[in-house]
Amino acid sequence: MKESPPTPTAHFPLAYKNDEFMATDDARPLRILAEYLEPMQRFAREGISGTIVFFGSARLDAKGPLGRYYDDARTLAHLLTTWSAGLPKDPGRLVVCSGGGGGIMEAANRGAAEAGGRNVGLNISLPEEQHANAFVTPELSFEFRYFFMRKLWFAHMARAIAVFPGGFGTLDEMSEILTLAQTRKLDRRITVLLYGEKYWKEIINFDALVRHGMIGQDDLDLFRFADDPKTALGLLTEGIASELQTPAFARSRTSPKNWLYQRSGD
Repeated sequence: MKESPPTPTAHFPLAYKNDEFMATDDARPLRILAEYLEPMQRFAREGISGTIVFFGSARLDAKGPLGRYYDDARTLAHLLTTWSAGLPKDPGRLVVCSGGGGGIMEAANRGAAEAGGRNVGLNISLPEEQHANAFVTPELSFEFRYFFMRKLWFAHMARAIAVFPGGFGTLDEMSEILTLAQTRKLDRRITVLLYGEKYWKEIINFDALVRHGMIGQDDLDLFRFADDPKTALGLLTEGIASELQTPAFARSRTSPKNWLYQRSGD
């Protein structure tokens, strides 16, 4: 009697090509790692050595009551891109970087593109979907699932940060950078500029934070204010120039006793 051939076993794809598995909680560490390694590879391939980051609300547009901030962000990004084009190629020119969405983010990418420069968009996937704006350089457009990995890349390559008026997201991003600077966790200084002095001093009572002992008087030196693109350009470029020869990536400082991480250079 002729035997029937064995029933073929079910075929499963390679684990890293298994979309169903990669979407599970068990695969979360792999997704997180991918959001670190893939941008690093792409930045290296595209020759990006550093960024000038723009933070600000996605709700601000050129036609709204605060429309001047959109126009000013667009102008400032144009000025910075033109300035950066004159820098020596070693250690490398800097590019404008935003969160990749609308409002101030769009204005920054738009100004850089209009100046003929490449620019970066670090977009975030949200339930109410945020699309990358049309002015981001296509090969430098990134999509993140995790806010904390997106914020890592904002800080990791930033030489300077311009913070325009914004809400919770902008406050979160700004606080992250100021905390890193205050605690001296970075081995280089990132110039932080708050654009719109009246707005920021109304939203955050910095003097009260000092008065209550929550921050030190010298912590107010971690940032500067500006109210026009020309002044902002001068403050940002002055700060960048003083740190231009520091490492391309802002690496974390560690305790002298933490020899393992000192050796790894993270």
